[in-house]
Amino acid sequence: MSNTRKKQWRWPISAETVRAVLSSHSLLGLAFAAIIYLVCLTGTIAVFAPDLQRLELPRTAVATQLAPEAAARALGAAAKQVPGDASLNLTLPSPARQGASLVAYRGRFERNWAVAEDGSLSPLEAVWTEFLLYLHICLHLPRSWGGFLVGLTGVALLSSLVSGILAHPRVVRDAFHLRLGGSRRLQEADLHNRLGIWALPFHFTLALTGALLGLSTLIVAVLSLLLYRGDTARVYALFLDPPPPVDARAAPLPDIAALVRRAQAQMAGAAVESIVVERPGRADMRVSVHGRQPRLLVAQEEVQFDARGRALHVEHAADLALGTRMLGGIGQLHFGWFGGFPVRLAYGLLGLALCVVTSSGVTIWLARRRDRGRPAPGWERVWAAVCWGQPVILAVTSILAFFMPTVPLTPLWLLLTILAVAGGAVWHRASSAVHAGAWRWTLLASCGVAAILYGGRLLL
Repeated sequence: MSNTRKKQWRWPISAETVRAVLSSHSLLGLAFAAIIYLVCLTGTIAVFAPDLQRLELPRTAVATQLAPEAAARALGAAAKQVPGDASLNLTLPSPARQGASLVAYRGRFERNWAVAEDGSLSPLEAVWTEFLLYLHICLHLPRSWGGFLVGLTGVALLSSLVSGILAHPRVVRDAFHLRLGGSRRLQEADLHNRLGIWALPFHFTLALTGALLGLSTLIVAVLSLLLYRGDTARVYALFLDPPPPVDARAAPLPDIAALVRRAQAQMAGAAVESIVVERPGRADMRVSVHGRQPRLLVAQEEVQFDARGRALHVEHAADLALGTRMLGGIGQLHFGWFGGFPVRLAYGLLGLALCVVTSSGVTIWLARRRDRGRPAPGWERVWAAVCWGQPVILAVTSILAFFMPTVPLTPLWLLLTILAVAGGAVWHRASSAVHAGAWRWTLLASCGVAAILYGGRLLL
């Protein structure tokens, strides 16, 4: 009989290191908990932005297809309503996105339209949906600063995920172990760990892409310093086509329908996904037709034309480097807008799990303090005002936007947030459990009212 024994697998990190990583995991989570939760909550709802737009504006046209002639009429009508140095981006209907939409932008100027099948335009200004998107993207701060802060939040979330795995040697072995009905701290800990490990690939992808999107300006600046002595234009030139020489003379739009058909002939069966017209009505105009091949995440076929309809550039998906392909899909992968409603629903459920992971992390810390005889009821009420109060405040802003579309939602959201947190800090008449319960009932009521209002308008 052999005396050789099979060695039992052990976690390749010492117990002291595990304790240190767990401590850093707790500190990092507590330091960024509120902003991580807010970004995750708004991102989970923002996944359904196309559906929320239709709820806010149920009378807008939803085109199931858009012929090249109709696309040309829509772009021609929009070009008459925008500055000459603006850009027009027409998105066509696709299996992943219902309806056609057109956006015009230049700096802070932006206008949105829904496009009917005959090419007619109708305003597409969904006030609350836009408020929600910008709250998620930049917290309604100046775009560069807000995006940078959200990017740092992505880095903090990514670090928390990595340290959480390293600090829990049994997290994989106990993946299906739930202790329900006992100690609140143990119940919350199991829920926190199980949801964290079950959806880890999604959480990691979401945090990484969010960090890349938010810190893109910083990444470009660092690359410019390392490679081109601070010349950011040369870094952007790696991903964007250089603009043509400036020529502001008036010029008519070319035959867009003919250009679309010419582009289709050169894109080897790719479905046209969008048409971009830069500087419409000027001699330095550029028309770009983008197409997507089946089974690709984003459009990677492109044919460019000048103001006279001459082909300038043709790019095929097979010609792109892997890094360029991945870079183009970061935004779509982050928001889940590359598929239809089933994909958005899956993103919503997984995003909700991430919200629970974030909120339960703080709840575990507060419960541990209470179990050790050092309760912090004030902080418990404050955290209830954050994790339950924020969805309540978002629901309230949507109700107010229903009755008063011109109400300034950003200062209103900020005021309600300050009042909720301050109220949790100074209100001592109710226990933390009663306080959290009141928030939960308020959330149920406010979401019910919002659903009745918007659902009723959609059905009428």
